[in-house]
Amino acid sequence: MRIINLVENTEGASGCGSEHGLSFYIETEHHKLLADTGASDLLLKNAEKLGIDLTEVDTVILSHGHYDHGGGILPFAEVNPAAKIYIPAAAFGAYYSLRDGAPRYIGLAEEIRRLPQVVIVGGGIAAAEPAAEAEEQVAEAETKVPDGTAAGIFRIDDELSLFSGIGNARPIPSANRNLRVKTKQGLRQDDFRHEQCLVVSEGGRKVLLSGCAHHGILNVLDRYRELFGGEPDVAISGFHMMKKSGYSEEDLDMIADTAKELSKVNTVFCTGHCTGTEPFEAMKKIMGGQLRYVHSGDEIRI
Repeated sequence: MRIINLVENTEGASGCGSEHGLSFYIETEHHKLLADTGASDLLLKNAEKLGIDLTEVDTVILSHGHYDHGGGILPFAEVNPAAKIYIPAAAFGAYYSLRDGAPRYIGLAEEIRRLPQVVIVGGGIAAAEPAAEAEEQVAEAETKVPDGTAAGIFRIDDELSLFSGIGNARPIPSANRNLRVKTKQGLRQDDFRHEQCLVVSEGGRKVLLSGCAHHGILNVLDRYRELFGGEPDVAISGFHMMKKSGYSEEDLDMIADTAKELSKVNTVFCTGHCTGTEPFEAMKKIMGGQLRYVHSGDEIRI
């Protein structure tokens, strides 16, 4: 298995460009796929620099309905109109950020929903009904929902599986507080029912990819254990701990507590994007080599 970062917030040794976004290119025995697509066409430029032919990609997985993970879908679809694009049903809600004060739209472009290669993932694995503004869109797309959902797992095939339905029994990142979804009653707190995770299985190993882990990485792992048993060999995810201003004592305690819990897990964690420099450094002190940062263009060795 090869896993190469195409887009992340920071430049790495490869010389690839960076932006606020996330995208990974993955090669398995039977697939060449993308997990998220970053915020723009940067994934195309970085893929060319890395010698990756995106026309050979057969599958795209979108982790949730934010532009910094799905903004590259339309540029990608222009060069590769054949790859299936698996998107959570609720990802087409109207999502906003209050991080800079006034509400700023951070959802997906409307044109994405009309792409013929889009596969809407919903039904049995959705945490709840999609946002009010997306209900009609999802109803129109019901005929696109393929079979394969069982016991909360949406199996694309023996190598690729998706899951959602992530709970909130453990604390969630405080950085979520600025994120909203527009409903008929106005803006309300986003509950991230549009978040899904990818599990890649090959050679007896399992790799979990979780986008931003808005539900909190510990809740993501709890859901993984519930559905798959055991723990993934590798987990690749932002931890959504990045904040524009300083960190409170409560924030720092949660960051440390999360790292202590993760250090008990027999999993290697690769992170970046929305984790934040200060949280990463604090967690690294606790987790050591178990925690790695991934920059634009970096390859993750499995």
